Amino acid sequence: MKKSIWSRLIICFLLAGVSTFLLLNTYGMKLLEKRLRDNKLDLMYKEANLISSEYMENFYHSNMTLETLIDQLRSIDTFLGLRIWIVNSDGMIIADSSYVGNAVNVNLNELDPSFLAEETISENTFFQGIFREPMMSYIHPVSYRYQVRGYIVLHTSQSGITAIANSYYMDVINLCFLIFLPLLFIIFLYIYYITAIPLKSLRKAAMEYSSGNYNYALVLKGLSEYRDLGAALSYMAMELSKLDDYQKKFVANISHDFRSPLTSIKGYAEAILDGTIPHEMQDKYLNIILFETERLNKLTSSLLELNSFENHGTFLDIISFDINQIIKKTAESFEGACRDKKITLNLVFSSYETYVDADMGKLQQVLYNLIDNAIKFSSSNSKIKVSTEERGDKVFVSVKDYGIGIPKDSLKKIWDRFYKTDTSRGKDKKGTGLGLSITREIIQAHNENINVISTEGVGTEFIFSLKKSEE
Repeated sequence: MKKSIWSRLIICFLLAGVSTFLLLNTYGMKLLEKRLRDNKLDLMYKEANLISSEYMENFYHSNMTLETLIDQLRSIDTFLGLRIWIVNSDGMIIADSSYVGNAVNVNLNELDPSFLAEETISENTFFQGIFREPMMSYIHPVSYRYQVRGYIVLHTSQSGITAIANSYYMDVINLCFLIFLPLLFIIFLYIYYITAIPLKSLRKAAMEYSSGNYNYALVLKGLSEYRDLGAALSYMAMELSKLDDYQKKFVANISHDFRSPLTSIKGYAEAILDGTIPHEMQDKYLNIILFETERLNKLTSSLLELNSFENHGTFLDIISFDINQIIKKTAESFEGACRDKKITLNLVFSSYETYVDADMGKLQQVLYNLIDNAIKFSSSNSKIKVSTEERGDKVFVSVKDYGIGIPKDSLKKIWDRFYKTDTSRGKDKKGTGLGLSITREIIQAHNENINVISTEGVGTEFIFSLKKSEE
């Protein structure tokens, strides 16, 4: 049989029912009989005290004859079902409340010398010639003038106690058990309703999401734990939907970026081979092929680098170095580009030397990407400012241009891979669209932050933090 919550609940229900029934018939029955015996003993104790104070004192004062005493005892026997013996100090029974098997003149000390020394005998089987069944006995000594003058012995039938217990069991306990079973079944039905039904809804939602239907609406009611799980599943579906869209865009972008140089390489190579391009012009087109090859190599290297960051496969070589000196060296590599666009590159440092703990090679790549972007998006005869500032145990590096700026709705997208389709990423078709993605991954790998402030038509400023070296 397939294991399910419903089958498990049915098994638990049957086990609970059988266990309860067995418990009631064993421990419950014994507990009930013990309680009835204790109640009977309490009754016998009270009656013995009553007989001792009301009748025996008058009997010993000769205010009551033996016949009158026996009549009183028989009334108590009839009313309470207690057989009563009056025993003298020698152990001789002088009065018996029962007509059947009357034990008058029987010496108890001869039958069982230890009998009268007891207080309670739970199962009396010594007087089989007198009693037809085991009896529970209570012995109460009677004192007169500070001497034990005799004993009051009360007997009650063990089978009578068992019969009362059985009567209670049949009339009350079984009835309660029959009421308990349907209530227990209703409880198990409720448990099934609040557990299995939400799980079925969750399973259906998971199947829908796994098939690509991320718009499936999952609505759960009931326990907060299931609602939280449903919310988490819906959130996961939403993130998967975004990831699916991202993967589609990623494949489309990378296909486009690979197709363009490959088409150029293939076309020019075929033209050279079939003689379409004259021999004297082949160098020009071979240089184009080489340039496109470099583009592919750069794109592949960037993708591998991003992948290594995501898989935590890149280890940083943390050293202490002067970030101001690295900024100067990086800025020198853009001298030609700045001269061509008549851009002034201003370097502003808060201190002559500013030492940081970081991976110097990775930081050079970050600075190169940010300065390169700033030059691309700056108009001719403009300025670019690169500055450092120390604040506590941090050093903040800023790259600020006064170019075209980034539209507000595109600020969050600039970190996405291949995002270069609008003016916020420039019109330069030679870039891979991965520079800022790599920049952010490098800064985050250092457990630092990078932010951007931009106003369209005014300019853009990138600011990132580094850990200041301890002196």
